[in-house]
Amino acid sequence: MELGKKIRQLRFRAKLTQEQLANKLGIAPQSVSKWENAASMPDITTLPLLAEVFGVTIDELFDLTSEQRLSRIENSLDITEELSPDLFRDYEDFLKAQLEDAQNRQRATSLIAYLYWHRMNACAQKAAHYAKEAIRTAPGVKDCQWILDRAEGHAAWDWNIANHAKAVAFWRGVVEENPDVRLPYLYLIDNLLADHRADEAEHYLERVSRLPDARPVMVRAYRAHIALARFDEKTADGIIEELVAAHPEDFVYLFEAAQYYAKKCDYGRAIELYERSFESETRRPRFTDALMAIADIHEIMGEYGKAADTCDRIIDLLENEWGFTEDTGLEHARREKARLLEKAQKV
Repeated sequence: MELGKKIRQLRFRAKLTQEQLANKLGIAPQSVSKWENAASMPDITTLPLLAEVFGVTIDELFDLTSEQRLSRIENSLDITEELSPDLFRDYEDFLKAQLEDAQNRQRATSLIAYLYWHRMNACAQKAAHYAKEAIRTAPGVKDCQWILDRAEGHAAWDWNIANHAKAVAFWRGVVEENPDVRLPYLYLIDNLLADHRADEAEHYLERVSRLPDARPVMVRAYRAHIALARFDEKTADGIIEELVAAHPEDFVYLFEAAQYYAKKCDYGRAIELYERSFESETRRPRFTDALMAIADIHEIMGEYGKAADTCDRIIDLLENEWGFTEDTGLEHARREKARLLEKAQKV
């Protein structure tokens, strides 16, 4: 339905004359008439008030389909750092209603999880900011460290806090319920390796390696990480170097090798392989993962100028290959570049 016809329908439902609606909006009655006759369109700044008067959402003004609204929500979460309370509740109400629709249930469930994570992440950034301020004010007081652990994933000394047993139990349950699905095995192995539970990781790697869609590169890479979890560095290095020698121009193999060396803190080798992976990548647009890793390594090594230069490469990639003009990832890269340049000036 055209917007003008929708406004007319909603005005009739609200039992308002054109003049009464115009008064509520603070505009001339002729403007309402022009909208309803498709002679003009409401200014974008008028839409929130128009939706408020009719008791609907802005999406409902445009009569979007459920699929369009789901896409709109996903796009909004991708590009907006923090939603207003009203918009959050609007999205929440719509997504919960979609849980009753069998056709949209899976996507709505995924998006409502994204919605809550989006709010949690926005709050976590604020929590981390104030926790750091509190720690700087009184560094000898054991008070806010646990907040940074929860908000930013800082390490915890106590094993009972730092272990991944709950994650292992969850993913093991998913694997046993879906033994022919590949991805849950990998998430299970990741959490087992994080706790050095190498024997269990090897057991599930053997199972996933027998699936029809098992990826040889990941099977070999996980074998290396399992060896490393057993503190058998020589075997682990040998597996990775065989991968690199056998696939010297395959960006996937090179990326996994780079990840291995980054986790080992062999930063020079990691950067070399990340660069080779990025240059060899055949997909367009390319992903930012390799460049983000390179920037992190340069910062860890105290090379803040090089880290800032890598942020420039990320910005260029997002703008010119992805075509982004506004995106949370793009804004984050710009802020990171500014932060790193500031650190470089202090060295």
